[in-house]
Amino acid sequence: MSKHSSNGSRPVSIIDMEKAPDDKVQPPKPSFPEGGTQAWLAVLACWCIMFNTFGYINAFGIYESYYKATLLNDQSESNIAWIGSIQVFFMFSAGLISGPMMDRYGPRVILIPCSLLFIASVMLTSLCTTYYQFILAQGVLGGVTNGLTYTPALTSVNQYFFQKRPLAMGIASSGSSLAGVIFPIALNRMLNKSTLGFGWSVRVLGFLMLALSIISCAVISSNAPKRKGSAPFLLAAWKHPAYYLQIAGLFLVFWAMFVPFFYIPGYAESVRISVDMSFYLIAILNAGSLFGRLLGGALANRVGRFNTLTGASVVCGILIFCWLRITSLGGMIAFSLLFGFFSGTVIGLFPATIAMTAGKPNEIGSYMGMALGVLSFSGLTGTPITGAMISTYGSYHPAILFAGVVCLLGAAIVLGARVCLAGGKIVA
Repeated sequence: MSKHSSNGSRPVSIIDMEKAPDDKVQPPKPSFPEGGTQAWLAVLACWCIMFNTFGYINAFGIYESYYKATLLNDQSESNIAWIGSIQVFFMFSAGLISGPMMDRYGPRVILIPCSLLFIASVMLTSLCTTYYQFILAQGVLGGVTNGLTYTPALTSVNQYFFQKRPLAMGIASSGSSLAGVIFPIALNRMLNKSTLGFGWSVRVLGFLMLALSIISCAVISSNAPKRKGSAPFLLAAWKHPAYYLQIAGLFLVFWAMFVPFFYIPGYAESVRISVDMSFYLIAILNAGSLFGRLLGGALANRVGRFNTLTGASVVCGILIFCWLRITSLGGMIAFSLLFGFFSGTVIGLFPATIAMTAGKPNEIGSYMGMALGVLSFSGLTGTPITGAMISTYGSYHPAILFAGVVCLLGAAIVLGARVCLAGGKIVA
């Protein structure tokens, strides 16, 4: 789809084509099936991958609380948070490798070996007893293999859909929300109310994720011709304000967004909510996220993808500030549901807005990989920074204030990207 403009300065996107004057010859648009068996099987494959990747990370708050109370009780909140942050970092940064590989070789050659290695990382985590072992098995190996499967799965869905892309991505990303409901409840029951112990509790999850990995590897496919004969990274993308501004804004939003996912159980216990209920708050948050991804995708088709992404980011920032005054169980349940809904909308939509800036379907993987490479540093640093604040001040309030401020600032920058992309159009 990508042709160069008359001055040769940048590739023309789908939106550029739609705005081109009628008296100019328009290049042919790429084919997006917008449905069909292969397209919806790609959504199913992505759903399974999201369940295993983002869904597993969404439940890290349970690990954070459990490690602090048992296996790693000699470590600080910030140190333990590094395990999850390293996992997020590598999940995103591995897109720098798997994104270009997806454009060149398709998804299956990446998914099959990397899915097996991810399951191996889960099984190795079940055997860990010391801090450095958790860093290596759960953080590094789990994160890298997560990322090598995550980006191709997202790209596959974006190659099959354009008009229905927000809805398709919302359905696919709902897998991580459902996992975020199942994993905390399952871990809480197995760790605290059974004789399985830590090792077998984690291995049970590993076997579930193995079954989903087999399904995803069997049904995933690509709808774009393989890109050959060009550099793996499309550095010209960084010349487009709509691309780099939204990534800068999402960097700040993600800095803030993982804070509740990691620290809600610890915060709940600090205001005298029971350990059982504090674990269930993560499940409640992810239940809200499930509806946010599904309804947010449907809403984006009506009011615009960037409009929905910006609005959801603003609401996330406001809700984080509201968190400062919540000390009751009812308030925490309401906060978890609402924050889950709007953060789920952000997570479900951001791949679609990044894909909008790509010139061709077989460039989406590289655009996604480069963006996730930058966002990986947000996942790496955000929760350790806030964890250090919690440890230093002996309170969650400074960390919550920090998260609220950066979330609203990030939303403002995403709005700037929307203006660069669509100007004064109401729906964008």
